[in-house]
Amino acid sequence: MTTQPQSLGTAPTALSSPAIAVVTSGVRRGPADQRVESVATLLADEAVVIRSEIDGRVGALDVQEGQPVAKDHVLVMLNPVEYRAEVDQREAGLALGELKFKRAHDLLAKRVMSKQEFDEMDAALKEARAALALARARLNKTVLRAPFSGILGLRRISPGDYVKKGQDLVNLEAIDPIKIDLRVPERHAAEVRPAQRIAVQVEAFPEAVFEGEIYAIDPRVDEASRSLRVRGRIRNQHLKLRPGMFARASLILSVRENALWVPEQALVPMASGQFVYRAVDGKAVLTQVTTGTRIPGEVEITAGLGVGDIVVTEGYAKLQDGVPIQATDWSDVRGAEPAAG
Repeated sequence: MTTQPQSLGTAPTALSSPAIAVVTSGVRRGPADQRVESVATLLADEAVVIRSEIDGRVGALDVQEGQPVAKDHVLVMLNPVEYRAEVDQREAGLALGELKFKRAHDLLAKRVMSKQEFDEMDAALKEARAALALARARLNKTVLRAPFSGILGLRRISPGDYVKKGQDLVNLEAIDPIKIDLRVPERHAAEVRPAQRIAVQVEAFPEAVFEGEIYAIDPRVDEASRSLRVRGRIRNQHLKLRPGMFARASLILSVRENALWVPEQALVPMASGQFVYRAVDGKAVLTQVTTGTRIPGEVEITAGLGVGDIVVTEGYAKLQDGVPIQATDWSDVRGAEPAAG
C-alpha cells in the first residue's frame, strides 16, 4: 500500500484555532472477497469397511493397522478347503452332465428319446453350469482385497478367527484428497458454483489454513435449515486432516479486484451511520461512508471515499467537521503498512 504523507494546513495564527495533531492514512486499493462462513465436517474421499461375504476361518491376515495399502492388496484369506472341495464336486457333476447331454442328443436324433426328456437334460446341464459358477464365486470370496488405495484402520479380527458373513473386519480410508461438507444459507444459492475456493481451519492446527475448491452442489435445499449442502475437496498430502474433524470453512463466492480499504481505526460510528474524517487542505472533513467486507485491521469502503483520499486514523476524539489538523502519516507511526486483503 502506498500512503501519501501530508503536511496539511499552515501554521496557526493568532486569529485561528490551533491545529489538532492526528495520524492519517491513504485509502488503499486491493482485492476484497465476498465470503460465506460455515461450520463443516471432513470426510474421507473414499471409505469402506471390509466385510466377508461368506462364513469361514481366517487362514492368513496381512493388515498393517494405520498404514497405507495399495489397491488389490490381499488383506484377508479365509481357509478355502471347503469351498475348493465344492468346486471340485460341481466340476465333476458338470462333466457327467455334459456326457449325458451328448448321449441324449444322439438318442434324440435316432428318435429314441422324446423332446421333453431332451429338454429336461438340457435344463439339468445349464443348472450344473450355474452351480459350478456359484461355487467358484464362493471360492473367490475367500480372498479379500483392498478395493482402492488408502490407509487401513484398526482390525477387528485375528488369525484363526471364525468370521461370519457380513462381519466387520477392518476399515479402509482414502484421505488425499479429503472431502469437506458445508452448508450455505439459501439466500446464497444462486451464487454458489463448482470450482469456487474454500479456506478451511481445524482446531488441531489453529494457525494453518487449508485450501480447496467446491466440486458438487446438492440440488435440494434442506427444508429444516433452509440451507444448501455443498461438497469440496482439499489436498491433504501431509495427511494432517482426518475424516470426522470439525472445521470452520470460508467459501469465497466472488472477488472484487479494485476494492477500497482503510484502517479499521478510521471509522467513527454515529447514530446515523459510519463516518470517517478526511484530511482536506489542512482541515478535518466529516464524511459518511458505506462499509463492506472486513479483515483483521481493515475495512472495505464501498461508498463515500475514492483513491487518493486521506483519512484520520488516530486523534479524532477532539475533532469536529472543519477544524484545522496537523497530520502525521500512519506508516510513520506504525512502522509498517496495514495487512493486505
